[in-house]
Amino acid sequence: MNPVRVGIIGCGVIAPTHASAYRELPGVQLTWACDLVAERARKLAADFAIPQTACNFRRLLRAPDVDLVSVCTDHASHARIAVAALQAGRHVLCEKVLAHRSSGVDAIVNAAAARPDRVCGGVFQHRFEPLNRRVRALIAEGALGVMLTASARLRCLRTNAYYAGDAWRGTWAREGGSVLINQAIHYIDALRWIMGGVSEVCGVHANRTHAGAIETEDTAAASVVFCSGAVGTIEATCSSHNGWESALFFQGDQGAIEIFNDRPARVDFKDAARGEQIRADLDAATRDTIEGPGKAYYGAGHPAQIADVVDAVRTGRPPFVTAASAAETADLVLGIYRSMRTGRRVTLPRRA
Repeated sequence: MNPVRVGIIGCGVIAPTHASAYRELPGVQLTWACDLVAERARKLAADFAIPQTACNFRRLLRAPDVDLVSVCTDHASHARIAVAALQAGRHVLCEKVLAHRSSGVDAIVNAAAARPDRVCGGVFQHRFEPLNRRVRALIAEGALGVMLTASARLRCLRTNAYYAGDAWRGTWAREGGSVLINQAIHYIDALRWIMGGVSEVCGVHANRTHAGAIETEDTAAASVVFCSGAVGTIEATCSSHNGWESALFFQGDQGAIEIFNDRPARVDFKDAARGEQIRADLDAATRDTIEGPGKAYYGAGHPAQIADVVDAVRTGRPPFVTAASAAETADLVLGIYRSMRTGRRVTLPRRA
């Protein structure tokens, strides 16, 4: 088995999670660490025994010992790096959000389509968690009956000091937003993916407690229409006193499931016996979750997603989360921002 040689571009907060997951896989070699700040690259290299560092990602892409790159940089650079990597013949795994503007999303999707021989995936690790996969399967097989509503909620706290720590955070030009595009996007993706897609969105956002610190939103809400015809809501704030509190709600005409902080909190079915079976099933799925590297709210999916991408590189198949599929969640978040600007409902494209 030929080794899969990996370069990590961007050595900030999320990079060690990627490096840790790659290091656990047999036949994978971490060969390069790249960051605009040389000390960051050197630290990641020292921590994970990565032999080479660079400050210019194009130097990494010219290197002969890179098959796959993890793009872990600020949002505004994702499209430029991912497109260049694909054009250089490298496989790509890009952190969320795929891009902070629609033009960047389009550029990555088009570059991936132009290189069908290369793997290109977007990071949405919560799709790999057994609980989310089981809920998606239950809805797809009709266990909840006709789907009526589904919602996602995130309440967390990001301080002014957090935004001051990196110049790109809290800016439209470089982050593309705040709580929606950075923190809540994981739960927005889970909601969209579990429900089988969103066709329309209408949203609003505000800066309630970070005036003078950020130019983007710290609080937002949206109504959505799913492709199935069900309706739902998204609510998010990073101004809450809660450290991190997430919830997903799914309501059909035969049953309801609520996931609170990544655990099944409520399972209520018209058929009580069926509800008890489903509750036991979801509890078992939760027990099957293995704690992952990084912050607790990252969940356990990063190692599974990275293992999936490496296997896709080896076998020539598409990754489980393709660039086109990740793009649909970026489209949804960007659609909320566009709805706020225009005061109109936004129709979303189907890409995957």
